[in-house]
Amino acid sequence: MTGNDQLTARDIMSGGVQCVGAHQSLQEAARMMRDLNVGCLPICGDDNRLTGLITDRDIVVQCDAEGIDPATVQAGTLAGNLQWIDASAGADEALQLMEQHQIKRLPVIDTEHGHQLVGMISEADLARNLTDTQIAEFVTRVYVNP
Repeated sequence: MTGNDQLTARDIMSGGVQCVGAHQSLQEAARMMRDLNVGCLPICGDDNRLTGLITDRDIVVQCDAEGIDPATVQAGTLAGNLQWIDASAGADEALQLMEQHQIKRLPVIDTEHGHQLVGMISEADLARNLTDTQIAEFVTRVYVNP
């Protein structure tokens, strides 16, 4: 890390994350991504809890490329396997989790205050907080050796 090994997931995450509802359409999710200028959205269920993530690539590959109208598919159907980290966990633990599961975005959950989604750790967040050596390791583990 940048000289401080005590950084937490909350310290390095980007806050202000918006969810797409599990029952909203993929077309609505795509519009949200466009309007927010992001390539990934958390999916939240009726209880407002995180149920998954959806990427712009998911919509293209699993819907558009198959000739399926994105207005007819609920976002929750593409939720997939979900990894997340507690807001108080160490930043090094977040890096390890992202490398282990070869993921580029990691939701941050505040388990002490209602298990709420409070942010997301992306590659840009890592780049701002990691050493050059850590960035090189991340790239090797996530991109080079899938």
